[in-house]
Amino acid sequence: MADGADDPRRMLARPLAAASLLEAVRDLRRDAERTRFPLHLPGSASAAASRARLVDQLGEHLIPRLTELSAPAVVVVAGSTGAGKSTLVNSLVGAEVSAAGVLRPTTRQAVLVHHPDDAELLGHHPVMEAVVVVAHEAVPRGIALLDAPDLDSVVEENREWAHRLLESADLWLFVTTATRYGDALPWQVLGAAAERGTTVAMVLNRVPAASLPKVRRDLLERMRERGLVDAPLFAVPDAGPHSGLLAPGAVAPITRWMSTLAGPDRARTVVARTLHGALEALRGWVDELAEAVQDQADAAQEIDVAITAALTPVRVAAVDQVRAGRVADGGVRARWLELTARGGALARPVSGRGAVRGSARDGRSRAAAVRPLLEDLEAGVTLTLLVAGERAREAVLRALSSADAPRGAGALLAVAPTQVGESLRAGAAAQSAADWTSGGLRLARALLEGVGDDRLPALLDDRRRAALARSVGVETVAAVALAGASGVVAAERLAGALLGAAGAGLVVRLRDDLADRVGAQIDAESGVADPVLADPDLAADAASRLRLRLAVLKELT
Repeated sequence: MADGADDPRRMLARPLAAASLLEAVRDLRRDAERTRFPLHLPGSASAAASRARLVDQLGEHLIPRLTELSAPAVVVVAGSTGAGKSTLVNSLVGAEVSAAGVLRPTTRQAVLVHHPDDAELLGHHPVMEAVVVVAHEAVPRGIALLDAPDLDSVVEENREWAHRLLESADLWLFVTTATRYGDALPWQVLGAAAERGTTVAMVLNRVPAASLPKVRRDLLERMRERGLVDAPLFAVPDAGPHSGLLAPGAVAPITRWMSTLAGPDRARTVVARTLHGALEALRGWVDELAEAVQDQADAAQEIDVAITAALTPVRVAAVDQVRAGRVADGGVRARWLELTARGGALARPVSGRGAVRGSARDGRSRAAAVRPLLEDLEAGVTLTLLVAGERAREAVLRALSSADAPRGAGALLAVAPTQVGESLRAGAAAQSAADWTSGGLRLARALLEGVGDDRLPALLDDRRRAALARSVGVETVAAVALAGASGVVAAERLAGALLGAAGAGLVVRLRDDLADRVGAQIDAESGVADPVLADPDLAADAASRLRLRLAVLKELT
């Protein structure tokens, strides 16, 4: 690091002010805190845990530190159960400021000790809300000692709080013993500290004089392997069974080292070093988080593609059925045969020369007679829509539960259709069928009133329209056209005989509308994925927000 790089006033005065960096870190914390992982993918749990640690690091250390650069350096005294942290803190201060004893875990609540003149500068630090605060003249200005709970405490809350306090540290004073320094947990924590660039000092406590050289060599080797080669190592000799403070000579090296940090300006060097390391470490951390978010977005896209692929053949087959006239199978055809049989209401509405036959009375009679046909058409279309939807639903569920299902599909199966969903689907299908027949009535009325549009121009002359309105009526014209669109060939021919070219156009338009409704019913089944895939964290550009924050941080640091 270049000369002066440890000075936060120089480090942060580049090309933008420290306030800009603080704002950028706050923006990053807000976006990281909002980031979720809706799909259960390999690595999602790890990414969520990493996100939580990032949020803690930003909120517990970086933001408070950038908010008040002149605040004392927070030295967190951490370690495993029985390492002697509280006794060490008390001995460094020269007074019983933190409870120590043989009962484990001793440290149930963190204790922060600072010089009385530093109280105001520490006032807004987030750790102050959950620690016992002690002001003592023996603590050097510019330093605050924080006695943390045990990292391996039997009390889960203590363990979690210990790890959170480490996130807030400007410097870790890590305490271990000759019998515990090989434990895995402390080295996991220290490895994470090295990755974040946190300043670390090690205290090897209760070391028998005979084993000190060997233990020191082994410990130094472990520290080198984990990137802690520059970390100071202090050895505190084993004092044997005792109570109270350690002898001043036992902690003198640590006291002298702390005195080199004393004073706001000198402590600021430690602050800046850890701050610089934390900001550098953010790059890899945020990039890793963005990659995890992108992985979620990619998986969501794969699910969407799989659902689309599953629905495509179902949609093609259902639309082909509509265009092949299968909607009319059953009740509609039977009703049509009844209406067109000898003596039926639609037996001979047009003469051999194409003239409309009948009187106003015939028109009213025909309207009453075709109403059951309209009901049969609605029922037939409703059934068609429900069958298409059911086949689509089965196809989607197969795609999401098969052996080669896309990653994260299990999250969608959790919102599979219920009986309530079936009821809603039936209602939607019935409404769509009713809208289709209503559309036929509306178009028939427009034709008989001489009102056309771009898709269905009014091609009937006034005399023909008047004859149709009187002797056939809007409901009958609509019923004939709808029956033709559903697949009754004779009804399609009759629509042409009644309306000419406009009749053929009306049937085609109603058939296209019906095909669109079937397609929409099938598309609606892809909505099984909507509660999950609609999550903003699965959007294609979800990771770009974090990458933008990372780019801003790179510019500012």
